Amino acid sequence: MKLICEQGVLSAAVSNVQRAVCTKTTMPALEGILIRAENGKIKLCGYDLEIGITTEINADIESEGAVVVNAKLFVEIVRRLPHGNVTIETDDKYITYITMGEINYQIVGMYPGEFPELPGFDEIDNITIQGSLLKNMIRQTIFATSDDMSKMVYTGALFEFENNVFSIVAIDGIKMALRKETVDYGENSRFIVPKKALNEILKLGSDNEDEQIQIITGQRHAVFKINEYSVFTRLIEGSFIDYKSTIPQNITAETCVVARDLISSVERMSLLTSEKIQSPIRLQFKRDEIRLSCSTTIGKANDVIKAPLKGEEIEIGFGNRHLLEALKNTDSDIIRIQIQNASTAMIITPAEGDSYLFLVVPMLLQRS
Repeated sequence: MKLICEQGVLSAAVSNVQRAVCTKTTMPALEGILIRAENGKIKLCGYDLEIGITTEINADIESEGAVVVNAKLFVEIVRRLPHGNVTIETDDKYITYITMGEINYQIVGMYPGEFPELPGFDEIDNITIQGSLLKNMIRQTIFATSDDMSKMVYTGALFEFENNVFSIVAIDGIKMALRKETVDYGENSRFIVPKKALNEILKLGSDNEDEQIQIITGQRHAVFKINEYSVFTRLIEGSFIDYKSTIPQNITAETCVVARDLISSVERMSLLTSEKIQSPIRLQFKRDEIRLSCSTTIGKANDVIKAPLKGEEIEIGFGNRHLLEALKNTDSDIIRIQIQNASTAMIITPAEGDSYLFLVVPMLLQRS
């Protein structure tokens, strides 16, 4: 194999592909990037048996072939080369030579047959979504995915297509995030995408409104095609909770508040808490205001923000981190807060419309 390509293009491509490479494994090939030169292009692939990232870049191919090189070393070498054309060549023992002018590297490569192939699958659905929309929906829900591996089904987000409505739902047991939009796709489909794949989708491509992301799904796998990149992922198997049934119905208190004001106030209360010092942020919903307070072993804090109340006055408490994560992922200037009672989840939605819905489960309050 011998090829010549532009350093900047190659560096960007291998840096992105590297994110799907295993960092700890007994299989050396999984710590590498597969480089395949054919038909005037370089095909690059990183794969950790759960997600894979592939891309193609243009190159001057003098002789076709393939090799697996250690990802970490190869990315660092290419990144530190000056701008210009870089030549990559392998011999019959897969020794890989990387040259640019007077700069010359010789590294040990691996037989490409040791690199696992990305599984093929029969296509069930093929859906195209505006890239900026999909990324916005992922950003507003990924915070509620779980890290508890004993409940694997909730370590990803549910993608649901139903009656031309596309929803992404994430639940971690304390928070739920629901984001939905009307789309031009009339079929019904649902599948669970792992958090790691969601993070890679956010990092690839741009937020250009013209960018489209193609989602191809099978029974157990999916591919997200983002410009010249493809993100291959296993889907999470299992039954996702009937999330609609978890939304409280009999609302007794409702208010609308400036999101930034509430976030700032909760942040002020949070100054008295830490990982070691945990205490709920108390919210008292009064007739024309929300009174916030926090009391810990290091002190007390109080604040008041204006917000007209409909319904009953109520006091409720939350862990500051979970409450802030929900509030900071709202994208509305004014948000609506609805509460059934002090022991059920608080609902956060936009004041106008229903594009998102967040639930935050309260903490038990000790009588003050």
